[in-house]
Amino acid sequence: MTQPLVGIVMGSDSDLPIMKGAASILDKFGIPYEVLISSAHRVPEQTAEYARNAHSRGLKVIIAGAGLAAHLPGVIAAFTPLPVIGVPIRSGALEGVDALYAIVQMPPGIPVATVAINGAKNAGILAAQIIGAGDESVLKKVLDYKEEMAKEVQNKAAKLNELGIEAYLASKE
Repeated sequence: MTQPLVGIVMGSDSDLPIMKGAASILDKFGIPYEVLISSAHRVPEQTAEYARNAHSRGLKVIIAGAGLAAHLPGVIAAFTPLPVIGVPIRSGALEGVDALYAIVQMPPGIPVATVAINGAKNAGILAAQIIGAGDESVLKKVLDYKEEMAKEVQNKAAKLNELGIEAYLASKE
């Protein structure tokens, strides 16, 4: 097995359908990762130990998803020197806004980069960009990915221009 470069951590298996988005994009970029369920509240010692040892095991970035109180990304950031990307998970009465605020409002000295609610795919892209800053092969994959996205938009614009609004919308059904 290849040495993981990214840790994907979530507080519950119910977060896995969302966090799979980060894994999918890391697969696309060929970046090895590991996945862990570890709750900041239910197994705090395990979470702290994971965070403390992550850099010495070769990880470069940690992506942490959490809903509701959303302490997992911040707790991990408190115990690791690695960049941590927080993914607020949509849940509860506030639909993830509480998680977003909990993750983005970290105290000075404990930064957590935060993506959109359920934004695990963007967390994977950000992790790839962080790794790509020091790895030319990953950087090339990120650049190719951005070029693919630009071509998609250009193709859609050309199709809309050719078909007009109604026919374009009908073609999408």
